[in-house]
Amino acid sequence: MAAAAVATGFGGRLTVDLGALKRNWQALDKVSRGALTGAVLKADGYGTGLVPAARAFYEAGARFFFVATADEGVAARAGLAEDTHIFVLNGLPPGAAPLYVGERLMPCLASVPMLEEWLRACIQSNQSLPAALHFDTGINRLGFRLNEASIVKRMIDSVGFQPQMIMSHLACADIPGHEKNRTQLALFTSVLAQFPGIPASLANSAGLMSNRDNHFQMVRPGIALYGGRAVAGRRNPMAPVVTLEAPILMVKEVKTGETVGYGALQTMHRDSRLAIVGIGYADGFLRALSSSNNHRGTQVAIRGKHCPVVGRVSMDMIGVDVTELAQLPDPGEMAEILGKTISVDDHADIAGTIGYEILTSLKGRYSRFYVESDAASA
Repeated sequence: MAAAAVATGFGGRLTVDLGALKRNWQALDKVSRGALTGAVLKADGYGTGLVPAARAFYEAGARFFFVATADEGVAARAGLAEDTHIFVLNGLPPGAAPLYVGERLMPCLASVPMLEEWLRACIQSNQSLPAALHFDTGINRLGFRLNEASIVKRMIDSVGFQPQMIMSHLACADIPGHEKNRTQLALFTSVLAQFPGIPASLANSAGLMSNRDNHFQMVRPGIALYGGRAVAGRRNPMAPVVTLEAPILMVKEVKTGETVGYGALQTMHRDSRLAIVGIGYADGFLRALSSSNNHRGTQVAIRGKHCPVVGRVSMDMIGVDVTELAQLPDPGEMAEILGKTISVDDHADIAGTIGYEILTSLKGRYSRFYVESDAASA
């Protein structure tokens, strides 16, 4: 029996601009001059592909990388050169020290049990294995409590352990005027006084871009590298990295008074023409981007023109009003979901979320392509 034919190339297309990744890292490296600039790779390189993104940042000059999990660390290690340093932000899971040592991963130690396990590994290997100490200065996620600093100091001094870095994480860096930023900076500075001579890291993308006092010896940009807005209320200076396109499946006429989509949430108030586009929440196009009679949804771009989504986003498709286009699109033509016309943050604002969620949801049923533009062609 003959094998079934496999159709390819008829779905959505996700294009990642590696040149834009490089330019974004280099731009942030200029801002953080005087501090080392790392690159955060977690969540599959914010949806762009962990290894391609890592290699782009390496070519741009990055040597320090941050992942969330040990699995991400192993993938990054396999894809990067030997002279790179990989920190695992989620710390050290119980029993994981041998893996970290073998893969040369550096845990961001956040609790006394984590530290105890790492110090045992140091003693067994007769060396000070590189790791960071993570202190919680007010976000109340991972991190040693501030009152544990003296305990941590005694523990590391007892075996001669020298941390690579002391770190913390800002809770409100995207809101530069927030009082908590000043409080956390002061608390972090007080912690550092107990660990003299050890490099420090506090700033994520927003912390890097909003206040030089946050830079210390290492900055850890994430979302800004991938083109997303880091600081609320400010123009986003970063180059867009991702272009997402989805095919128009058909164009149909809808009459006044008819409804569109599941739940009949949107009624047409004029005779209209809808393009049915092959993308839905299974592809990371959030249901929160839906439109109804009482709520304006998001837009996509067709032939460079903004066209509103009509009705509820379903699993596999959306309806888009193309009545205002001078010429109707053809089936097979691509609609821009993300790109030069529609930004990650445009969708995020409509969905009541952040660009991080939009980017890290890009796990859909589309072909992936990698290109490398230069500054002149971008």
